[in-house]
Amino acid sequence: MSYGDFPTNGYADVSNYKFPQGIIVNRDLSKVMDVDHRNADIEEYVNNSWYDYTDGDDKGKHPWDGQTNIHYTGPQPPYEHLDVDQKYSFVKTPRWKGMPMEVGPLARLLVGYARGHEEIQDAVNGALSHLNVPVDALFSTLGRTAARGIETQLAANWTMEFYNTLMNNIKNGDERMANTELWEPKSWPAEAKGVGWTEAPRGSLAHWIKIKDGKTENYQQVVPTTWNASPRDPKGQRSAYESALLDTPVADPELPLEIIRTIHSFDPCLACAVHLYDEHGNHISKVTNVGSCEI
Repeated sequence: MSYGDFPTNGYADVSNYKFPQGIIVNRDLSKVMDVDHRNADIEEYVNNSWYDYTDGDDKGKHPWDGQTNIHYTGPQPPYEHLDVDQKYSFVKTPRWKGMPMEVGPLARLLVGYARGHEEIQDAVNGALSHLNVPVDALFSTLGRTAARGIETQLAANWTMEFYNTLMNNIKNGDERMANTELWEPKSWPAEAKGVGWTEAPRGSLAHWIKIKDGKTENYQQVVPTTWNASPRDPKGQRSAYESALLDTPVADPELPLEIIRTIHSFDPCLACAVHLYDEHGNHISKVTNVGSCEI
Protein backbone atom coordinates (compact mmCIF):
# COMPACT_ATOMS: atom_id res chain seq x y z
CA MET A 1 0.00 0.00 0.00
CA SER A 2 1.15 3.51 -0.78
CA TYR A 3 -0.64 6.72 0.19
CA GLY A 4 1.35 8.47 -2.52
CA ASP A 5 3.52 11.56 -2.16
CA PHE A 6 5.46 14.33 -3.87
CA PRO A 7 2.37 16.13 -5.17
CA THR A 8 2.80 18.39 -8.18
CA ASN A 9 -0.62 20.05 -7.93
CA GLY A 10 -1.46 19.97 -4.22
CA TYR A 11 -2.16 16.97 -2.00
CA ALA A 12 -5.85 16.87 -2.95
CA ASP A 13 -5.00 15.98 -6.56
CA VAL A 14 -3.73 12.43 -6.05
CA SER A 15 -3.50 11.81 -9.80
CA ASN A 16 -0.42 14.04 -10.03
CA TYR A 17 1.73 12.49 -7.31
CA LYS A 18 5.28 11.56 -8.25
CA PHE A 19 4.83 8.46 -6.10
CA PRO A 20 1.31 7.27 -7.02
CA GLN A 21 -1.32 6.23 -4.51
CA GLY A 22 -2.75 2.74 -4.50
CA ILE A 23 -3.02 -0.78 -3.13
CA ILE A 24 -1.84 -4.10 -4.57
CA VAL A 25 -3.36 -7.31 -3.22
CA ASN A 26 -1.74 -10.76 -3.39
CA ARG A 27 1.18 -9.44 -5.46
CA ASP A 28 -1.10 -8.94 -8.46
CA LEU A 29 0.61 -6.13 -10.38
CA SER A 30 -2.11 -6.17 -13.04
CA LYS A 31 -4.56 -4.44 -10.70
CA VAL A 32 -4.13 -1.43 -8.43
CA MET A 33 -6.95 -0.34 -6.13
CA ASP A 34 -7.54 3.13 -4.73
CA VAL A 35 -7.26 4.02 -1.07
CA ASP A 36 -9.45 6.60 0.65
CA HIS A 37 -8.49 7.57 4.20
CA ARG A 38 -11.95 8.93 4.90
CA ASN A 39 -14.05 5.81 4.46
CA ALA A 40 -14.36 2.77 6.69
CA ASP A 41 -11.94 0.60 4.70
CA ILE A 42 -9.15 1.42 7.17
CA GLU A 43 -9.71 0.05 10.66
CA GLU A 44 -7.57 -0.73 13.70
CA TYR A 45 -8.04 -3.79 15.89
CA VAL A 46 -6.84 -4.39 19.44
CA ASN A 47 -7.75 -8.07 19.88
CA ASN A 48 -4.06 -8.90 20.43
CA SER A 49 -2.94 -5.49 21.69
CA TRP A 50 -2.76 -4.12 25.22
CA TYR A 51 -5.68 -1.73 24.76
CA ASP A 52 -9.43 -1.86 25.37
CA TYR A 53 -12.28 -0.70 23.14
CA THR A 54 -15.41 0.30 25.03
CA ASP A 55 -17.66 -1.78 22.75
CA GLY A 56 -15.47 -4.89 22.52
CA ASP A 57 -11.97 -5.68 21.36
CA ASP A 58 -12.92 -7.92 18.44
CA LYS A 59 -14.29 -5.07 16.31
CA GLY A 60 -12.22 -2.68 14.24
CA LYS A 61 -12.48 1.10 14.45
CA HIS A 62 -11.78 3.71 11.82
CA PRO A 63 -9.17 6.14 13.20
CA TRP A 64 -11.71 8.98 13.36
CA ASP A 65 -13.53 6.84 15.92
CA GLY A 66 -10.37 5.29 17.37
CA GLN A 67 -9.66 4.79 21.05
CA THR A 68 -6.35 4.42 22.89
CA ASN A 69 -7.24 2.98 26.28
CA ILE A 70 -4.10 1.23 27.53
CA HIS A 71 -4.69 -1.99 29.46
CA TYR A 72 -1.52 -4.00 29.97
CA THR A 73 -2.28 -7.65 30.69
CA GLY A 74 1.08 -9.17 29.81
CA PRO A 75 3.60 -10.75 32.17
CA GLN A 76 5.50 -8.70 34.71
CA PRO A 77 9.22 -8.40 33.95
CA PRO A 78 11.54 -10.14 34.00
CA TYR A 79 10.00 -12.80 31.76
CA GLU A 80 11.18 -15.11 29.00
CA HIS A 81 8.05 -15.73 26.92
CA LEU A 82 4.91 -13.89 25.86
CA ASP A 83 1.69 -15.87 25.80
CA VAL A 84 0.58 -15.32 22.20
CA ASP A 85 -2.76 -16.93 22.99
CA GLN A 86 -3.43 -13.74 24.97
CA LYS A 87 -2.76 -10.10 24.09
CA TYR A 88 0.94 -9.70 23.39
CA SER A 89 1.78 -6.30 21.87
CA PHE A 90 1.52 -2.55 22.35
CA VAL A 91 1.12 -2.24 18.56
CA LYS A 92 -2.45 -2.05 17.26
CA THR A 93 -3.50 -4.00 14.15
CA PRO A 94 -4.53 -1.82 11.18
CA ARG A 95 -6.27 -3.41 8.23
CA TRP A 96 -7.58 -2.23 4.85
CA LYS A 97 -10.86 -3.94 3.97
CA GLY A 98 -9.90 -6.55 6.55
CA MET A 99 -6.54 -7.30 4.90
CA PRO A 100 -2.99 -6.73 6.17
CA MET A 101 -0.83 -4.32 4.20
CA GLU A 102 2.91 -3.91 3.73
CA VAL A 103 4.13 -0.32 3.47
CA GLY A 104 7.50 1.22 2.72
CA PRO A 105 9.87 1.86 -0.21
CA LEU A 106 9.07 -1.45 -1.92
CA ALA A 107 5.33 -0.81 -1.72
CA ARG A 108 5.81 2.69 -3.16
CA LEU A 109 7.83 1.40 -6.10
CA LEU A 110 5.52 -1.50 -6.88
CA VAL A 111 2.41 0.70 -6.81
CA GLY A 112 4.10 3.19 -9.14
CA TYR A 113 5.35 0.36 -11.34
CA ALA A 114 1.89 -1.21 -11.58
CA ARG A 115 0.29 2.20 -12.21
CA GLY A 116 2.49 2.56 -15.29
CA HIS A 117 4.53 5.49 -13.95
CA GLU A 118 7.22 5.78 -16.63
CA GLU A 119 10.07 7.11 -14.47
CA ILE A 120 9.48 4.48 -11.79
CA GLN A 121 9.21 1.69 -14.36
CA ASP A 122 12.48 2.77 -15.99
CA ALA A 123 14.31 2.86 -12.65
CA VAL A 124 12.94 -0.51 -11.53
CA ASN A 125 13.52 -2.20 -14.88
CA GLY A 126 17.05 -0.84 -14.97
CA ALA A 127 17.84 -2.42 -11.61
CA LEU A 128 16.16 -5.70 -12.53
CA SER A 129 18.06 -5.85 -15.82
CA HIS A 130 21.37 -5.19 -14.07
CA LEU A 131 20.69 -8.01 -11.61
CA ASN A 132 19.15 -10.27 -14.28
CA VAL A 133 16.09 -11.06 -12.18
CA PRO A 134 12.31 -10.77 -12.81
CA VAL A 135 10.07 -8.26 -11.06
CA ASP A 136 8.83 -11.02 -8.72
CA ALA A 137 12.31 -11.04 -7.16
CA LEU A 138 11.43 -7.76 -5.47
CA PHE A 139 9.05 -9.58 -3.13
CA SER A 140 11.91 -10.38 -0.76
CA THR A 141 14.31 -9.06 1.86
CA LEU A 142 16.77 -8.04 -0.86
CA GLY A 143 13.91 -6.49 -2.82
CA ARG A 144 13.00 -4.22 0.08
CA THR A 145 16.63 -3.23 0.51
CA ALA A 146 17.07 -2.55 -3.21
CA ALA A 147 13.90 -0.45 -3.24
CA ARG A 148 15.49 2.07 -0.87
CA GLY A 149 18.32 2.67 -3.32
CA ILE A 150 16.05 2.83 -6.36
CA GLU A 151 13.73 5.41 -4.84
CA THR A 152 16.73 7.42 -3.62
CA GLN A 153 17.87 7.63 -7.22
CA LEU A 154 14.39 8.80 -8.26
CA ALA A 155 14.25 11.43 -5.52
CA ALA A 156 17.68 12.74 -6.51
CA ASN A 157 16.58 12.99 -10.13
CA TRP A 158 13.46 14.93 -9.12
CA THR A 159 15.30 17.39 -6.86
CA MET A 160 16.14 19.92 -9.56
CA GLU A 161 12.63 19.64 -11.00
CA PHE A 162 11.17 20.55 -7.60
CA TYR A 163 13.69 23.35 -7.13
CA ASN A 164 12.99 24.86 -10.53
CA THR A 165 9.24 24.72 -9.92
CA LEU A 166 9.73 26.53 -6.60
CA MET A 167 11.87 29.24 -8.17
CA ASN A 168 9.41 29.75 -11.01
CA ASN A 169 6.56 30.12 -8.52
CA ILE A 170 8.49 32.77 -6.62
CA LYS A 171 9.39 34.63 -9.82
CA ASN A 172 5.70 34.64 -10.74
CA GLY A 173 4.79 36.15 -7.38
CA ASP A 174 3.52 32.97 -5.72
CA GLU A 175 5.16 33.04 -2.28
CA ARG A 176 2.46 31.15 -0.41
CA MET A 177 3.67 28.75 2.28
CA ALA A 178 0.28 27.35 3.33
CA ASN A 179 -3.46 27.68 2.84
CA THR A 180 -4.43 30.07 5.65
CA GLU A 181 -8.16 30.34 4.92
CA LEU A 182 -9.01 28.44 8.11
CA TRP A 183 -5.99 29.56 10.13
CA GLU A 184 -8.08 31.47 12.67
CA PRO A 185 -9.97 29.10 15.04
CA LYS A 186 -12.89 31.55 15.19
CA SER A 187 -13.61 30.68 11.57
CA TRP A 188 -13.97 26.98 12.32
CA PRO A 189 -17.37 25.23 12.40
CA ALA A 190 -18.61 23.83 15.71
CA GLU A 191 -17.45 20.38 14.64
CA ALA A 192 -14.90 19.36 12.03
CA LYS A 193 -12.69 16.43 11.12
CA GLY A 194 -9.77 15.93 8.83
CA VAL A 195 -6.96 13.62 7.80
CA GLY A 196 -3.44 14.29 6.64
CA TRP A 197 -1.19 11.73 4.96
CA THR A 198 2.27 11.33 3.58
CA GLU A 199 4.75 8.69 2.53
CA ALA A 200 7.35 8.76 5.29
CA PRO A 201 10.65 6.97 4.52
CA ARG A 202 9.26 3.87 6.28
CA GLY A 203 5.94 3.97 4.48
CA SER A 204 2.35 5.17 4.67
CA LEU A 205 1.65 7.59 7.52
CA ALA A 206 -1.65 9.31 8.33
CA HIS A 207 -3.07 11.38 11.17
CA TRP A 208 -6.82 11.69 11.78
CA ILE A 209 -8.38 14.44 13.90
CA LYS A 210 -11.82 15.38 15.18
CA ILE A 211 -12.37 18.93 16.42
CA LYS A 212 -15.27 20.08 18.57
CA ASP A 213 -15.85 23.61 19.89
CA GLY A 214 -12.36 24.63 18.84
CA LYS A 215 -10.63 21.80 20.69
CA THR A 216 -9.23 18.42 19.70
CA GLU A 217 -11.84 15.78 20.53
CA ASN A 218 -9.96 12.80 19.11
CA TYR A 219 -6.56 12.35 17.48
CA GLN A 220 -5.22 9.09 16.08
CA GLN A 221 -2.08 8.22 14.16
CA VAL A 222 -1.45 5.07 12.14
CA VAL A 223 2.26 4.96 11.40
CA PRO A 224 4.22 2.73 8.98
CA THR A 225 5.57 0.34 11.61
CA THR A 226 2.04 -0.14 12.93
CA TRP A 227 1.06 -1.59 9.56
CA ASN A 228 4.14 -3.77 9.24
CA ALA A 229 4.73 -4.91 12.82
CA SER A 230 1.18 -5.38 14.07
CA PRO A 231 0.03 -8.58 15.80
CA ARG A 232 -2.49 -10.94 14.27
CA ASP A 233 -6.05 -9.75 13.68
CA PRO A 234 -9.28 -11.51 14.76
CA LYS A 235 -9.08 -13.71 11.64
CA GLY A 236 -5.58 -14.85 12.61
CA GLN A 237 -4.01 -13.07 9.64
CA ARG A 238 -0.32 -12.25 9.94
CA SER A 239 1.09 -8.80 9.28
CA ALA A 240 4.11 -8.01 7.11
CA TYR A 241 6.95 -8.76 9.55
CA GLU A 242 5.62 -12.17 10.51
CA SER A 243 4.72 -13.12 6.94
CA ALA A 244 8.16 -12.13 5.67
CA LEU A 245 9.86 -14.44 8.17
CA LEU A 246 8.01 -17.55 7.02
CA ASP A 247 10.27 -20.14 5.35
CA THR A 248 13.37 -17.97 5.82
CA PRO A 249 16.44 -20.25 5.63
CA VAL A 250 18.82 -19.78 8.57
CA ALA A 251 22.37 -20.90 7.84
CA ASP A 252 23.49 -20.89 11.49
CA PRO A 253 20.78 -21.18 14.18
CA GLU A 254 23.34 -19.98 16.74
CA LEU A 255 23.70 -16.73 14.79
CA PRO A 256 20.38 -16.13 12.99
CA LEU A 257 21.41 -13.07 11.01
CA GLU A 258 18.86 -13.83 8.29
CA ILE A 259 16.07 -13.13 10.77
CA ILE A 260 17.34 -9.71 11.76
CA ARG A 261 18.18 -8.83 8.14
CA THR A 262 14.59 -9.46 7.13
CA ILE A 263 13.23 -7.30 9.95
CA HIS A 264 15.80 -4.59 9.21
CA SER A 265 14.65 -4.53 5.58
CA PHE A 266 11.46 -2.86 6.87
CA ASP A 267 13.49 -0.19 8.74
CA PRO A 268 11.51 -0.77 11.96
CA CYS A 269 10.80 2.11 14.30
CA LEU A 270 11.42 -0.14 17.29
CA ALA A 271 14.48 -1.08 19.32
CA CYS A 272 15.49 -4.22 17.46
CA ALA A 273 16.12 -7.36 19.49
CA VAL A 274 15.38 -10.83 18.12
CA HIS A 275 15.08 -13.76 20.52
CA LEU A 276 15.23 -17.13 18.80
CA TYR A 277 13.85 -20.31 20.37
CA ASP A 278 13.74 -23.87 19.09
CA GLU A 279 10.54 -25.90 18.72
CA HIS A 280 10.77 -26.95 22.38
CA GLY A 281 10.95 -23.39 23.71
CA ASN A 282 14.66 -23.55 24.49
CA HIS A 283 16.61 -20.34 24.01
CA ILE A 284 19.05 -20.47 21.08
CA SER A 285 20.29 -16.97 20.46
CA LYS A 286 19.71 -13.26 20.96
CA VAL A 287 20.68 -10.68 18.35
CA THR A 288 20.51 -7.08 19.50
CA ASN A 289 21.01 -3.80 17.71
CA VAL A 290 21.26 -0.83 20.06
CA GLY A 291 20.35 2.36 18.29
CA SER A 292 17.86 5.15 17.95
CA CYS A 293 14.70 5.52 15.92
CA GLU A 294 16.17 7.15 12.86
CA ILE A 295 14.17 9.24 10.44
